[in-house]
Amino acid sequence: MMRRRILIGLALAQLAGCGQAAPEARGAFEYRGVETRLLDGDLVNFRVRMVGANSEADVTAYAECAAAQYTLIRGYGFARPIRAEVTQSGGIWTADAVYTISPALPDGARTIDAEVVTAACAENEIPMV
Repeated sequence: MMRRRILIGLALAQLAGCGQAAPEARGAFEYRGVETRLLDGDLVNFRVRMVGANSEADVTAYAECAAAQYTLIRGYGFARPIRAEVTQSGGIWTADAVYTISPALPDGARTIDAEVVTAACAENEIPMV
């Protein structure tokens, strides 16, 4: 289950504050950047775009990598996914995901250890800022 969570979260990289990163490619994937928006205190919205995804899992993993990296940038260690909406149009996959970030392990069945996930993202060459 941990391996699946890491794989799903692998593609969530490339973030640092608000803004959009330049496109980067890995194999058949073309990562089109991350937009980050702090919604309220520890609630953060991530919008990621990519081309070449094989399924929702690829774009969701990109979003999870972004959330994990953002969590570390903010000085926290954990995140918990609230929701992820994935769409595809004209070959461009988009995930609109919301996470809570926290310094301590949050309640809930699905939590993300930001250090573990960012290491897996780096190992799998998913871009992070």
